[in-house]
Amino acid sequence: MAATRLRIFISSVQKEFARQRHDLKAFLLGDAVLRRFVAEVFLFEELPASDRSADEVYLDEVARSDIYLGIFGNDYGFEDTQGLSPTEREFDQAARCGIPRLVYVWGMDDKLRTPNMQKLVRKAGDVLIRRRVDDINALTSEVYASLVDHLDRAGALRVPPFDTAACDGATVKSLSRSRIDWFLDTARRERGFPLKLATSTQALLTHLNLLAAAKPTNAAMLLFGDNPQRYHRTAEIKCVHCHSVEYRRPFASQQIYTGTLFEQADQARDFVLAKINRAVGVRATSNQAPASYELPPDAIGEAIVNALAHRDYHSNASVEIRLFADRLEVWNPGALPGTLTLADLRSPHPSVPNNPLLAESLYLARYIEKAGSGTERMIELCRETGLPEPTFELRAGSFIVTLWRDWLTDDTLADLGLNERQLRAVVYVRQHRSLTNSVYQAEFDAAKRTASRDLDDLVGKGILEKIGTTGKGVHYRLGKGAAKGPMGPKVP
Repeated sequence: MAATRLRIFISSVQKEFARQRHDLKAFLLGDAVLRRFVAEVFLFEELPASDRSADEVYLDEVARSDIYLGIFGNDYGFEDTQGLSPTEREFDQAARCGIPRLVYVWGMDDKLRTPNMQKLVRKAGDVLIRRRVDDINALTSEVYASLVDHLDRAGALRVPPFDTAACDGATVKSLSRSRIDWFLDTARRERGFPLKLATSTQALLTHLNLLAAAKPTNAAMLLFGDNPQRYHRTAEIKCVHCHSVEYRRPFASQQIYTGTLFEQADQARDFVLAKINRAVGVRATSNQAPASYELPPDAIGEAIVNALAHRDYHSNASVEIRLFADRLEVWNPGALPGTLTLADLRSPHPSVPNNPLLAESLYLARYIEKAGSGTERMIELCRETGLPEPTFELRAGSFIVTLWRDWLTDDTLADLGLNERQLRAVVYVRQHRSLTNSVYQAEFDAAKRTASRDLDDLVGKGILEKIGTTGKGVHYRLGKGAAKGPMGPKVP
C-alpha cells in the first residue's frame, strides 16, 4: 500500500444511503487535509456499464483498495443464492485481503435492523471496533478521526490536522468543567445526546474524539477551554460597526470577543442585533411584544457560526464581523474546499467542513444544522424577509458572506431625489419582490418611455437591479446600493 495515496471502498446498501455515500465521497476528496492522501473513492453506482458480473466487479474493487469503509444501517440488501448481501461479501473480502476495515453503524436502535443486518453488525463487532453514528455530521467526524489515526500510524502525517492535534501545553485541567456541563445539558436537550450529565470530562472527550495521546486537542480547547486564547491567540471574533458603507475610521463601535466558540458565536450575534433596526409589534398573544429585526437573526447566527466552524485556524487572521449601513459582512480566514464552488453554495451540496470535530460539537449543541444546509438556509431566510439574497465571495484570503440590509430608509430615499412614481415603485418591489416595465406603466400611469427613464434612474442609483437584458424576461428587483461600486465594498 502507498501509505500516502489511499484508495477507499465505500460499502453499504446503496438505496438506503444514496445521499450519504455521495456526500461522504465529496468530503473525503474535498477536505483540506484528507485530499492530500486520498487518491480515489470507489462507489459501485458510478461504474459504467460492463459485461462483467456485478459481484465479480465489486469484489475485485475491494481487493484493489487500501481501506474498506462500511456503513451498516437497517437494511441488509439483496441476498444471493447463498443468502449473502453484497455488503457482507465486501466485508468478508476485505478480511481475506487483509485490508483495514472501518465500520460505522448507522442508528442507535438495533431493533429496527433486519435480522440479517443485526447478525452482520454483531459479526463486525466480534472482530473490530465499530462506531455508531446517526447523521452525516457524525459520520464525517468519525471517518475523519479514523483516517487521521490510520495515516498517523502509517507515518504519513508529519503535521496533524489542526482540530485533531494535541493542544500544546494544555492538559485536561485546562478545560472548564462548567462549560462541559453546559454542553452535556444542551446536547442532550437539543439532539438527544446519549451521554449522561455526570459523564466525566475524560469520557466526553473520548466519545467526541477530542483527545490525542491523553491530551486535549485544539478542538477541545476551543470548545471547552478555560482560556482558549492563551493557546490560540487569534481564535477570536473582531466586530466593527461602521458609520457608512465603507470600512473607514473612526468606527461607530468595535469589540473583540474571546472565550469558547459557543460564547463567541453568542456575543457576536448579540453585537449585530444590538446595532441593527428592530420593530416592536403589539402584545396580542403574550405579555411580551414581538420584535422584528431588519436582518433575520437566524441568518446572522448561521453566517457567524459557519465562519467559526470552517475557518483556517492556522491563519493569523481572526473572524471579522463588519456591519455597514447597507450590509453585514462576515469574514472567514480560509477558502472553500476544493470540491465546492461559490455557485454550489446556492443549491444542495455536501458538507465538507475544514474542522469536522469542531463542526460535530457545534451541531450537537444546535449551533449549526444539518450538513451542507447553512448557505441555503441564509438565502431562504433573506428571501422570506424580502431582502436581497446573500453574496458569497473569496477575497483577500478569506471567504466572505454578505447579508444585505434594507438600506432604503426614509432619509436615504429623501436624499436620492426620487419622484412620486419612483417612491411608489420602491414600495411595490418591497411587497412583490420584482417589477417589470409594463407593470410600472400600468401601476403608476406612466408612458413606456417615462417608465424606462424612471427605471434606468433607479438602477443607476442602486435602488433596483435589472435582471435580464432584452425581451419579456427583463424585470427589476431591489438592489444593494450604488455606493459599494462595481467591485464591491471598499476594504483596507
